[in-house]
Amino acid sequence: MDVVIVGAGPTGLTLGIDLARRGVRALVVERADGLFPGSRGKGIQPRTQEVFDDLGVLAAVRAAGGPYPARLIWKDGERLGTQPMFEEIPADEGTPYTEPLMVAQWRTQEVLYARLTELGGEVAFGREVTGLEQDAEGVSVRFADGTTVRARYVVAADGGRSVIRRALGVGMAGESVDPASFLVADVRLTGLDRDHWHMFWASEDSGLALCPLAGTDCFQLQGRFPEGIGTELSLDGVRELVAAYTHLDADSVTELRWISDFRPRTGLADRFRVGRVFLAGDAAHIHSPAGGQGLNTSVQDAYNLGWKLGAVLRDGAPEALLDTYEEERRPNAADMLGLSTGVHRGEVRRGQATVQLGLGYRESSLSVDARTAPAGLRAGDRAPDGTVEGTRLFDAFRGPHWTLLGASAPGVRSLPAAPESYGPGVFLVRPDGYVGWAGDSTDGLGAYLARVGVR
Repeated sequence: MDVVIVGAGPTGLTLGIDLARRGVRALVVERADGLFPGSRGKGIQPRTQEVFDDLGVLAAVRAAGGPYPARLIWKDGERLGTQPMFEEIPADEGTPYTEPLMVAQWRTQEVLYARLTELGGEVAFGREVTGLEQDAEGVSVRFADGTTVRARYVVAADGGRSVIRRALGVGMAGESVDPASFLVADVRLTGLDRDHWHMFWASEDSGLALCPLAGTDCFQLQGRFPEGIGTELSLDGVRELVAAYTHLDADSVTELRWISDFRPRTGLADRFRVGRVFLAGDAAHIHSPAGGQGLNTSVQDAYNLGWKLGAVLRDGAPEALLDTYEEERRPNAADMLGLSTGVHRGEVRRGQATVQLGLGYRESSLSVDARTAPAGLRAGDRAPDGTVEGTRLFDAFRGPHWTLLGASAPGVRSLPAAPESYGPGVFLVRPDGYVGWAGDSTDGLGAYLARVGVR
């Protein structure tokens, strides 16, 4: 086995898809007997929509959800008015997706799982990992049933309480974001329209929200309660909350499908790589859910790591390429933690700051800009969409290959020019949609391609 991926959440499934399309033998193992059943990470940011476009699942994800509704503020059973959920960002040729999608996490995972199996990938459910040992040649993963699987690399995508992270002895520094207790649940109820995200605030530190989950007949209930105040995690407990905080009666809640409580905190793993083992998603970073950053950052961890594992395992790239995963993703995760905390505390508005289109890797050792007077797009930036001689760039980028704009080279897909929005030069776009190399001509391009395993 080339890679064992521990955890079949959005991170593990995304990585499984990316590796499967590269011909890498990967096994996803999951402790639970099935996919996660809740709506928890329901926001799909524009940058993640671009990732899903590349992985061939965007149409299915869009069909599984819908747009976010405006917030409707209630007070004592009266409607006080509505507020937009996000600041508006106009779309243009370079950024075709600018609005977050609402998709219940369980539906996103169903789409990803279907795509993985379509590509010949596999998830082994009911396989609990208890530990691992690694050596110079690979990693032995131990399971609760006493069996062992051997792989060249292991990726821990097993959540905030990661067994793998703890087995490696990797610390996770962080802090409390909010002393209050929070509740999230998926419920069926009557008495509210599905055109608004209904907000019921009793005070500055206590309230309830009921959001209609696009693509389902459920609402996501979110509650914030003063420090030390909890609630029973049951249908009766939810009914009591709805009756206490809204104008609805307890019987309006007809079903409880999933429920969880938590206290928001941040955490960032000290390392994202230990030898042949990598940490990704919540195993590497935890945060407040405010701003819809977590699932998206986790998907992009997998997207960054996937092409690098493929390059090393299938294309003969030097193993040192894998060191750039931590180099690139850990700073991005650190920034995300600060951003989500700012949104949680009302210091940052949802919109331009949260859509993740501006994230990049300019400081990465993989970002090489050889132009004498760089202008416009820089190495490390996200490669925007556009059109070149009738070809849409996102169509040209789609797939596991590199793309060269403005010249031709062996081993990559080439187009004769870049859109005017890119500025002057030759641009090499990585498989994950970022500019890796830019130059006035192709001088130096060959050495860069050899370094990343393109022959």
